[in-house]
Amino acid sequence: MESENVDAPPGAGAWAPGKVAELLGVSPVTLRSWSARYGIGPPAGTGRHRRYSDADVRRLQHMQRLVARGMPVREAAAAAFGSSPAELEVPPSRRARELADAAEQLQYASVAGLLDETLGTLGPAAAWTDVLAPVLRGLGDRWQRGDVCFATEWALTSEISLAFERFSRRFPAAVPGRPVLLACCPAERHSLPMEALRATLAEAAVPVAYLGQLVPAETVADLAARLDPVLVVLWSMAPPTADDLLAARIGDLGCPVATAGPGWAHLGDRGFRWVDDLASAVELALGHAEA
Repeated sequence: MESENVDAPPGAGAWAPGKVAELLGVSPVTLRSWSARYGIGPPAGTGRHRRYSDADVRRLQHMQRLVARGMPVREAAAAAFGSSPAELEVPPSRRARELADAAEQLQYASVAGLLDETLGTLGPAAAWTDVLAPVLRGLGDRWQRGDVCFATEWALTSEISLAFERFSRRFPAAVPGRPVLLACCPAERHSLPMEALRATLAEAAVPVAYLGQLVPAETVADLAARLDPVLVVLWSMAPPTADDLLAARIGDLGCPVATAGPGWAHLGDRGFRWVDDLASAVELALGHAEA
């Protein structure tokens, strides 16, 4: 599908039928046929000015993916636009390949749809471990080989962050109880692993306070003192961002502290539990939340 320039980031809110057909790589006649046969898209009564919403476009893209994976068109339309689930097993490797291809072509809407589908089907933990992290590692390998892919990486990481946010909003924002406080070290810019952890804990109904990236140490320590968390998880991607002084400061407040990520590996045992994968971080957080 050659539609690099028409697949803008989601948010425009109204797509003309011609643009939708161009995006999907089908003729306007096919699009009208789908609408008539399967009742998908805007109502026919909207006339010359009928417009497809962002949600319509994402569902149409989902429908196309199901057809490409072997599902009959009528069943794919029902799965994408109705209440019928898509009973089709899609290997994580294929999901990763589809996501990587869409990101490479800067197909923002396609990337967003794939991410929502993957998170909704696999859940955030398996989505991160089996699909998202491998795609990101693939981009990292390309950088190591000298292949400049900044635009692809930016598009993908931005959409992953937004997808985790959308997923987390499905669950109550204020779960009773003392929270698990998730924070990146103050100089850390790579926050996606913590966003995956946040979404996983939200799905498990664990109270979470997530601070995001580039939060000053003073603010992290102040929030740790005021929120009385059951656990503080400090994330560092690389050694220059690992802030052991902040970890010690929070520990002195009486808060249990865990360090997370490869940035802490070089510091050895500083009296804090260190985790370097999502499963271990989830297990640790659940243990403190249930204690």
